[in-house]
Amino acid sequence: MKPTRIFISTQSIALLFANVVGAIGYVMAASRGGWAIQSERAAGIYVATGEPFIWFLQIHPIVASFFVMNAIWVILLAHRHWRGARYFFMGALIWLVAIAIDFAHH
Repeated sequence: MKPTRIFISTQSIALLFANVVGAIGYVMAASRGGWAIQSERAAGIYVATGEPFIWFLQIHPIVASFFVMNAIWVILLAHRHWRGARYFFMGALIWLVAIAIDFAHH
C-alpha cells in the first residue's frame, strides 16, 4: 500500500508545481495584455477600448488548460484519496493570489 501513497503524494506535488508555473505564466501573460501603464494613468489617459479583449486573448489558453487539468485532478482526488487534497487547495490559493495580482494592476 505504501507505493500508492508515495505515488499520490509525488503526483500531487508535481501538479502543485505545475500550478505554480501556470500561475506565473498567467501573471506574465496578463501583464503583457492589459495592465494599465502607470505613465498613462498619471497623465489622465484611460484607454479601455480593446484592452479587455487583448487581456482575455493573452490569458485564455493558460486559464483554460489549467482549469481542465485541475478539474481532472479534483475528480481523481475524489475517487482515490483525499490526502493529496491539501496540495490541490494550495494550488487554488496560488491561483487566487495570481488573480489578485492581475486585478490589482488593471
